[in-house]
Amino acid sequence: MEALVLFGKGLFIGLAIAAPIGPMGALCIQRTLARGFWAGVAGGLGTALADLTFATGAAVGFAVFKDLVERIALPLGLIGGAFLMVLAWNGWPRGQGGEPSPAKIPEARGLWRTTLVTYGLTITNPPTILLFAAIFAGLGLAQTGSGLAIVALVAGVFLGSIGWWAFLSGLVAALHHRLPPAFALWTARVSSLTMAGFGLWAFASIF
Repeated sequence: MEALVLFGKGLFIGLAIAAPIGPMGALCIQRTLARGFWAGVAGGLGTALADLTFATGAAVGFAVFKDLVERIALPLGLIGGAFLMVLAWNGWPRGQGGEPSPAKIPEARGLWRTTLVTYGLTITNPPTILLFAAIFAGLGLAQTGSGLAIVALVAGVFLGSIGWWAFLSGLVAALHHRLPPAFALWTARVSSLTMAGFGLWAFASIF
């Protein structure tokens, strides 16, 4: 019974952390418009796996986890900020007339690369790591006890996160052809500016 309750709490945490539209949300929407549903899900999988990593660290040992994050916050912030700036630069539309490339079905290799890049980008974001630590401490979930309880909790976080990304990618893919042609162009621009803004914010927060 305890494991089931913790699983439900994990679902809520995963959904609550994934749902706000930040740089990962903007990137998911942009990839779905440019490359289709599975590209958006692949990026969401990377974020969900990073959330799984964070949740595991916070559940197993909150104090050690928080102390480690504080020690490596500087290099993580620099790497994450640089990652965001590179993605912003690469994502800015540069086709003829500024039009983005038409959507295409990505290859399996490209999907795995998308997952790995998004995982790396999410895992190097110190605010997200500390957010998990704060939520787990606030809800009394740090050091939950038995192995089954920890597994149920982190599994819920993962499924809540990936569930949101699949929903968002499916919604964008379903509405893609009903939207005006300029929507994809402006989404790419806004997405790039959003990622650049968060990248600059990451640099500023370090210093």
